Amino acid sequence: MTAALKITNPADGSALAEVAADDAASVAAKFSRARRAQPAWAATPLAERSAAIRRFRAAVEHELETLARTLTQEVGKPLQQSKNELNGFLGRIDFFLAEVENTVAPETVFADGAMTERIDHDPLGVVANVSAWNYPYFVGGNVFVPALLTGNAVVYKPSEYATRTGLAIVERLHAAGVPAEALVAVVGAGDTGAALVAGPVDAVFFTGSHATGLRVARAAAEHLALVQLELGGKDPIYVCDDVDPKIAAAAVADGAFYNTGQSCCSVERVYVHEAIYAQFLETFVAEVKGYKVGDPLAESTYLGAITRRPQLAVLKRQVADARRKGARLLLGGEQLKKKGNWFAPTVLADVDHSMLLMREESFGPIIGVQAVADDDAAVDLMNDTEYGLTAGVYTPNAKRARRILARVNAGSAYWNCCDRVSPRLPWSGRKHSGIGLTLSTYGIETFTRPKALHLRSG
Repeated sequence: MTAALKITNPADGSALAEVAADDAASVAAKFSRARRAQPAWAATPLAERSAAIRRFRAAVEHELETLARTLTQEVGKPLQQSKNELNGFLGRIDFFLAEVENTVAPETVFADGAMTERIDHDPLGVVANVSAWNYPYFVGGNVFVPALLTGNAVVYKPSEYATRTGLAIVERLHAAGVPAEALVAVVGAGDTGAALVAGPVDAVFFTGSHATGLRVARAAAEHLALVQLELGGKDPIYVCDDVDPKIAAAAVADGAFYNTGQSCCSVERVYVHEAIYAQFLETFVAEVKGYKVGDPLAESTYLGAITRRPQLAVLKRQVADARRKGARLLLGGEQLKKKGNWFAPTVLADVDHSMLLMREESFGPIIGVQAVADDDAAVDLMNDTEYGLTAGVYTPNAKRARRILARVNAGSAYWNCCDRVSPRLPWSGRKHSGIGLTLSTYGIETFTRPKALHLRSG
């Protein structure tokens, strides 16, 4: 251990805690302990591993109010949205528990006389889980829950912006019966994460920026470790001319501004058919004006603080660039003059793809709305991005929706909804949005390696 990691409240800048950070030596020592513990954890019957996760689930449910408050204090997320995350996390645990046994059961694929061919699913080994701050229960839990259930040891690095939440998770998993050496937390910023992924881990699951993801992949390649990267998005929505503009505007606004726009699948670009463009904008702006900005601990708050202070400069640069190039500022557009990290909910109209706002990830309460002439123009613009996480369309016409979504290059596609993740569906990105997947039964299989067994009797 070296320096202390200082944890502050982004809503007011107050100090919350100081936690000892791991250096390269302590990361290596913790990894070694996890490596030694993994075989015994893998040999533990699945029923016992599942029982530990069920006890962990019960603890999270019992302490939900306290855990939600801790999360809100350190990331600035409105308290009700923190509670929503924790309640959703319980459902994800339920899915993993219900599906893991059948998903990893041995498969006999051929049997003929003396010869049997079977596939077993072995754990990967030691998994590095480098997690994110915006949804630490969702993003981290998509990894550590199925990883532990399938017999892996996990070295878990919570984001430095959600350290107290990460440590609270680990403490409750240990109390629930997961051995301390089978789940190890490392604490720190980027240098701690770099030390972890540079070690001889068997797999790296990382959530963060594209630039950091590339560095993670290069480091993991030195050990030929399996790599899965969730690297964000620039998620588009197309609103067709046959919708009710008021209904669509309310739904899309929530998709853009929920969690203060700090979600990988937040709506970041809106394309509206020119026939309803003016009506949509009027309703959309009115909807956003109604969002309460304020103390994240207040139950009525909808928009909280920006977690990372450097993101304020990104948002200001995107607004200035868009206005300089001809966009109309309809709402917001500036950092709020109050303690902490605050940015006004911002709507810009008449944007285009020459603007940073429509090309670079915003990750904040800011959105651009562009008029389009027809479906073909919308699809072209939706695909005009380096990212490919999610994309959606609003129309009452199912055939029209299917035609549009079939042409969109994204890992998740939405019809008349957005900003949604389900444990039953794979969560994956294309292009700069990442490689690999979590969630669904495919996501459980991700934490195993198939072993081909050729079995001849006699």
